[in-house]
Amino acid sequence: MLITRYTYLNSTFLLRLFHSVPFRLYAHSPFPIPPNNNNNNNVDDAVASFITLLGKRHLPPVVEFNKILVSLVKIKQYSTAVSLFAQMDFRGITPEYFTLCILINCFCHLGLMDSAFSVLAKIIKLGHQLDVVALNTLMKGFCINKKVREALEFHDRVTYGTLINGLCKIGQTRGAIELLQKLEKQPVKPGVVMYNAVIDGLCKDGLVTDAKNLFPKMIALGISPNVVSYSSLIHGFCCASHLEEATQLLSEMVKSSIKPNIYTFSILIDALCKKRRAGEAQKIFDMLLESGHKPNVVTYNSLIAGYFLINKVNEAAKLFDRMNKAGLIHDAYSYNIMIHGYCKNKMVDQAMSLFKEMRHKSLSPDSITYSTLLDGLCKSGRISCIQNLLDEMHESGQPPNLITYNILLDALCKIQHLDEAIALFHKIVDKGHRPDLYMCTILLNGLCKCGRVMTASKFFQLLLINNYCLDVVTYNTMIRGLSKEGLIDEAMVLFSKMKENSCLPNAATYETLIRALLVRNKNEQAVKLLREMISKGLLMGSSNEDSKFMTPREVGQILEWESRSSNQMTNIMQNIEREWSSHRWRSRVDYTHKELPLKA
Repeated sequence: MLITRYTYLNSTFLLRLFHSVPFRLYAHSPFPIPPNNNNNNNVDDAVASFITLLGKRHLPPVVEFNKILVSLVKIKQYSTAVSLFAQMDFRGITPEYFTLCILINCFCHLGLMDSAFSVLAKIIKLGHQLDVVALNTLMKGFCINKKVREALEFHDRVTYGTLINGLCKIGQTRGAIELLQKLEKQPVKPGVVMYNAVIDGLCKDGLVTDAKNLFPKMIALGISPNVVSYSSLIHGFCCASHLEEATQLLSEMVKSSIKPNIYTFSILIDALCKKRRAGEAQKIFDMLLESGHKPNVVTYNSLIAGYFLINKVNEAAKLFDRMNKAGLIHDAYSYNIMIHGYCKNKMVDQAMSLFKEMRHKSLSPDSITYSTLLDGLCKSGRISCIQNLLDEMHESGQPPNLITYNILLDALCKIQHLDEAIALFHKIVDKGHRPDLYMCTILLNGLCKCGRVMTASKFFQLLLINNYCLDVVTYNTMIRGLSKEGLIDEAMVLFSKMKENSCLPNAATYETLIRALLVRNKNEQAVKLLREMISKGLLMGSSNEDSKFMTPREVGQILEWESRSSNQMTNIMQNIEREWSSHRWRSRVDYTHKELPLKA
């Protein structure tokens, strides 16, 4: 049965249903309400109550409509209940799962099993999890209509479908495929729902090509891929960053007269935006509108975030305003996106204005909201506003956590407000928190960059005393700070201790020390470190393929460089760095060997 703007109830069915019984109009209802001689007062009261609810300016919760529908079902007024549901749909009221189960029950009692199954399809389309209530209602419907054989077939299909779906959910997709292949030889043939479960499972396993290869097989078996099949595959390609294939699938859907739903469009819009392709996402958004769908809050949020990613602030702000005009209510996530985007673009006043608007609308800011604002205030130098915001966090029952403190500490260090950063660190400790290594490294880096290396060195020693398991980032931060201040001997001592403490140096460690040694004419030590760096494979490019360009024999044949002057060595290092960054050489090793020739 075709799905129209009246959801499952197409115009042909409505005419057939309503012309089969006498009817009269209630209020300005676009659909007729059939009267019933029995329980007439109850029916009239129920219909009148329903129309009253529909006429309210602010529609009540769906549960209120459900109560009336249930009361009609209890007195076997199935046609009336279906008609009232049609009016709900006409008003654009989204039904709950329970509402749809009521509708299935009505269709089953009216002998309209095709319509009952169209409702089942709608339940799946809306993303509801089917339970025993809906399935038992359908099987009962077959029995009521004396279709016991169909009931048995439906039972088998549901059982196999449940098994296939369960196997896919626990990651046993191959087992699901084997069961699917066995079913193809059984009387109970697999349907589109079973194939969709396997397609979804394969996509979640990253096997999108295998999932797509199921399409021709489905078609050969007379099973047409539906919107769920395509949506799952599009989602799989998006997760694998194959956006061209995902976009092509959308076009293929349209050509095959399969209408994408809001979920299909939203998947692709979100994926494109995350890859900084908001322009293409906007085209998909426009296509969504042209198809007659209404974007939801999630769709708008994705596109707004996408525009901020490419620094198109005005477009993001226009979309935010457009949401209200479209009758959508901004959620906390919408505000967080806008506040983050404004802060990132140094528009803190606009961010604070939205923050006030958010509270005025009784939306509770979360830790992300506060952390974003704190970061923005720090980076804009508004240190005096920070304490007020921290106090507000406490008052709202959301005291700052370590993540919030990390953001705040990092921002203070970056704008070189070291005294405030140190005071904040002490405050964190006084509150009973144990700062994590990430937080300690932030403060250490701030101290080093501001030239307070002696304080940084004492702080570093405190970390060792307090049994912090220091990583390569922390060691590199301290080594860089010492080297920058000309304390190369101290940096080399720390380099040795680093290895003693089983923390392996990385390329950044070696490059920092080599550069510092060359500046101070310590060529021999620089050469020694460079050889060590090469021998450990740290001069390689990022690709694993580069390892074949450097062999142990070549490492042993590196020329003695001690005779070269400091200027020569410095120029060589600068050339190497410049060529590495330009990516004109297949590997770092290629160019290093060109500048530093091997012995004959």
